Amino acid sequence: MSSIEPDEFDAFLAFAHRLADVSGTTVLEYFRKKYSIEDKSDGNGYDPVTVADRDVEQVIRAEVANTWPEHAVAGEEFGGDVTDAEFCWIVDPIDGTRPFIAGMPTWGTLIGLTHNGAPLLGLMNQPFTGERFWSGTDAAFYRGRDGKHAITTRSCRTLGDAILTTPSPDLFATPQDKSRFDDLSTQVRMRWFGGDCYAYCLLAAGHIDLIVESGLAAHDIAPLIPIIERAGGCVTGWDGGDAAGGGHAVACGDPELRERVLEVLSG
Repeated sequence: MSSIEPDEFDAFLAFAHRLADVSGTTVLEYFRKKYSIEDKSDGNGYDPVTVADRDVEQVIRAEVANTWPEHAVAGEEFGGDVTDAEFCWIVDPIDGTRPFIAGMPTWGTLIGLTHNGAPLLGLMNQPFTGERFWSGTDAAFYRGRDGKHAITTRSCRTLGDAILTTPSPDLFATPQDKSRFDDLSTQVRMRWFGGDCYAYCLLAAGHIDLIVESGLAAHDIAPLIPIIERAGGCVTGWDGGDAAGGGHAVACGDPELRERVLEVLSG
């Protein structure tokens, strides 16, 4: 974690919770109700966006502008450069628009903060189920119907014991990426599709061992990295490099699993 004063970190984290509260109220006005859906793929596949995505991001941007006007904001719907400012809020208003449209509660609002380009804190809010996951300075936390508690990843040192997930096999960026995922999934105990950001948080909480994706943007992954890392896991690119900028990402609950996973994904 970048070096900032504890009081400053606490202020940023409290503000992230505030953003989750106000955005959660907005998004629930749309979930499982009628609203407009657009396809922003320009005919190349299907990339849905709803009025809820845009309204939630606008609410968050307004809060940041009022409280931290010197901070930048980078969001899925209205853009922004993650590295433009010392501090930048990274927002995915509805990570998992497809399950949101389908009425499934496996989406969430992602709120992250970078400091000089490096992930500083992250939060995932699922207001319909009343669940929230976030990173502290050196731990990760969950709050739900059983209260608040620290979360940790679980031990899983071999692929044969691992539960592997990805949102959808249709979302891999190339046929080669899909083939490498298939090679990996033949070696695990179980694979499952779906979950989006919710699955990453379940990995941080010790229920999933491995997540593999490609074609990500920074807003898809950067807010989740502090949660997973401070729960004891790791997130890298398929080449072992930094995943905060998006692209190819692999999240392991047990860091000892990573090298074998990267061997398979490297081909």
